[in-house]
Amino acid sequence: MFKKDSVGILTIALLTALMLSSLYVVAADGQPSVHEEAFGKTAQGIPVERYTLRNRRGLEARIMTYGGIVTSLTAPDRKGHYADIVLGYDTLNGYLKDSPYFGALIGRYGNRIAMGRFTLDGRTYSLATNNGPNALHGGMKGFDKVVWKVLKAGLKAEGDLGEPQLTLIYQSADGEEGYPGNLDVTAVYTLTDDNALKLEYRATTDRATIVNLTQHSYFNLRGHGDILGHEIRINASRFTPVDATLIPTGKLHAVAGTPFDFRNAFPIGARIDADDEQLQFGKGYDHNWIIDSGVSAKDSGLRVAATVYEPETGRRLEVLSDQPGLQFYSGNFLDGSIKGKGGQVYAFRNGFCLEPQHFPDSPNHPNFPSVVLKPGETYRNTIVYRFSAR
Repeated sequence: MFKKDSVGILTIALLTALMLSSLYVVAADGQPSVHEEAFGKTAQGIPVERYTLRNRRGLEARIMTYGGIVTSLTAPDRKGHYADIVLGYDTLNGYLKDSPYFGALIGRYGNRIAMGRFTLDGRTYSLATNNGPNALHGGMKGFDKVVWKVLKAGLKAEGDLGEPQLTLIYQSADGEEGYPGNLDVTAVYTLTDDNALKLEYRATTDRATIVNLTQHSYFNLRGHGDILGHEIRINASRFTPVDATLIPTGKLHAVAGTPFDFRNAFPIGARIDADDEQLQFGKGYDHNWIIDSGVSAKDSGLRVAATVYEPETGRRLEVLSDQPGLQFYSGNFLDGSIKGKGGQVYAFRNGFCLEPQHFPDSPNHPNFPSVVLKPGETYRNTIVYRFSAR
């Protein structure tokens, strides 16, 4: 990982100490790698592994087989210092005991479904209501609470200079959490050479069903404290307003003239406490933006959904996606009751989520893009979180 120099043992000792402090400098010409380690067992005794992916530039992500969860993700600041910029726990037990979906792979249906009900092909399906009167993030035991199997782990290309990649698979049985159809899901995690974590979700079914997968990392580009000074830009001219239970009303509302207008960058905290009914419903931002189709990226088929800049560190996050919506959540339900990595207490608005996906409650709104998956079709969702600094 590190390049030796004439300072020898002293340099190695210093770098080791810095790594242990979770803030460190990584050599730009390091070797990409994938490392596996045991990470405990579930309450049922199922072993869980954690994989560390590191690209040649020093970007590092740790993903565990439980929930496909991204447990840590390091990114450089303007001085080249790396720090962990996602919330989470040091051990598996934290995720098993109490986690607001930190870093999780969400499914079968990311976000909310009104009253836990939807109708498909003339039949009404009932789901667990685990978020007030509504179903949230796949139910009581969604994809974030199952152990995924490892299909492949290694470098994407041959030799020592390929991109590190992890492929997980899971079969969600017909009727699991109330959803129809046996759903075969593949999740591919890649650390790219341009300092991005790329996620590729694929799914097939043997019976018509609904699917809406996403990723639920809580980001803090400072690494700690509140996220109100982060400057965010969302490439969306419309959003989907919600009712008091955070279910979309079905309307597509223009962001112009509202606190939801992030077509130009604003600090997250600039208008978050405005006297606005929508903000009061979510205690801040917890809404779906409709990504403008005209904002393209160099990645084939992907659009720039959002960018976030943190002025203190210079870290910048760019979110690219092929999905029609983006859920922006400003950590409004973090309340200081969770003690996370390194004993850090996660207080109100100490992290934000940017979740590319289809719209919430789409099965109950015919005017929303369809989330129906039928036999013979393949569900696809590609998400890229790209990091830089200035």
